[in-house]
Amino acid sequence: MTLDDQITEGYHQQGVRTGVLEVICGSMFSGKTEELMRRIKRALIARLKVVVFKPVTDTRYHATNVVSHDKNSIPSIPISNSAQMLDLIKDADVVGIDEAQFIDDGIIDVCQKLSDNGIRVIVSGLDMDFMRRPFGPMPALMSIADRVTKVHAVCMDCGAPANFSYRLGDDDRVVVLGAMKEYACLCRSCYLARIKKTAE
Repeated sequence: MTLDDQITEGYHQQGVRTGVLEVICGSMFSGKTEELMRRIKRALIARLKVVVFKPVTDTRYHATNVVSHDKNSIPSIPISNSAQMLDLIKDADVVGIDEAQFIDDGIIDVCQKLSDNGIRVIVSGLDMDFMRRPFGPMPALMSIADRVTKVHAVCMDCGAPANFSYRLGDDDRVVVLGAMKEYACLCRSCYLARIKKTAE
């Protein structure tokens, strides 16, 4: 039985909703959004009421839909702050949140409150920025989560599992939305090699 099956089967144990907070994290191009969408689609198949949110600033592929790098998509509600979620959830059984690293720290309390109140909350986001520093509210969300799934990309230099997002170009802002033109996913060795080469 998969994790999704266990959660769905136990969701209404003895008629009581059991909340849970799941966090999916990793680097760019690691499949975080694909995994979020996979879990959301299974919840929909189970006829659960689902609401999905994403930051209003994330318009790379679509203004409202959550879209993966593979161009798969699901409808979502763009939000400018975490407090908006509480007003928009209504009677949802499952709440999905994509690109959580771009949402304010209030999301930590919101996710705790929702899961405490019997809602399954599924969060995906970058755990580190391009400098390998913990990113936004993600570390705190990981610490209070019931389950954390860390997914890996493929190193663009050597093909090994990769968990670092390397910024291409000279822009040193922490938040720069982009895709393969702006970032490369790298393993530790290749990340350090590129940093060393840039410094020379």
